[in-house]
Amino acid sequence: MQGLAGRDSIVTSTNSAFTNSASTTSTGGVSTGLGKALMPVPDPHPDVFDRQWPLRPADVDRLGRLRMDAAVRHIMDIGQDHLREMGHNDTHPLWIVRRTMVDMIGPIEFQDMLRLRRWCSGASNRWCEMRVRIDGRKGGLIETEAFWINFNRETQTPARIADDFMDGLLKTTDVNRLRWKSYLKAGSREDADEIREFPIRVSDIDLFDHVNNSVYWKVVEEFLAPHPELLEAPLRVTIEHDAAIAYGEKLEILAHTYPPGSTDKFGTDLTDRTVRTLTYVVGNETKAVASIFPL
Repeated sequence: MQGLAGRDSIVTSTNSAFTNSASTTSTGGVSTGLGKALMPVPDPHPDVFDRQWPLRPADVDRLGRLRMDAAVRHIMDIGQDHLREMGHNDTHPLWIVRRTMVDMIGPIEFQDMLRLRRWCSGASNRWCEMRVRIDGRKGGLIETEAFWINFNRETQTPARIADDFMDGLLKTTDVNRLRWKSYLKAGSREDADEIREFPIRVSDIDLFDHVNNSVYWKVVEEFLAPHPELLEAPLRVTIEHDAAIAYGEKLEILAHTYPPGSTDKFGTDLTDRTVRTLTYVVGNETKAVASIFPL
């Protein structure tokens, strides 16, 4: 579910609408937190949006693997198509992403055909969580979930989802009182393993004069490059957006590594593994936070 502005990460004016918590909880039988179990695809189901298209050369790295930033672009593309198919492209054109989870289960490789299925896994009257499963015909698999906010551009606040739209969302889930909980906290400069500048290019800016959502995932790819072993096993990467990044701002990435036994702050189910985080900052302002850990 995403209008053109859904590619943006404008969340500054929405922060006051949410409360933050890094704990793992269970609400209505649905697990939450960084280690949450994603809702399985309800297939066959008439309200699961199902499309196929080929993997393109620009989507893959030098080894032919579908990159995360490219996977996120596919997620946004099927979101635009889904919104149009539901008939709400004009009435609900502006969506912003607050959080995206991407599970790299098995690599999808060059010259494969992608099957993308999209459905709602939870909703409230102003936001929703949308699942996208990406299958490659050769067995590759990427599972994703994103928290989308319906946005009013004039008031710069979350907007109510129309009743008929909500009825369509709830055909694939019984979670109708979805609440926002932040799973991540910014790392500090003082104890960072590494601080690296990430230059913002003109081509990174979208229609709304902010860095496109997929660019945040290019940062993840850059930091994973020296650690190819992390991509050999199933991996979960989560990004939460706090504020938009504009062209001309100096973006720095603060990298932190938390070894097993020191990761309880990410949830009790993650204490047995290493968690890496990337904090996106401009000056002293946190723009986004990413976490990376094996499943």
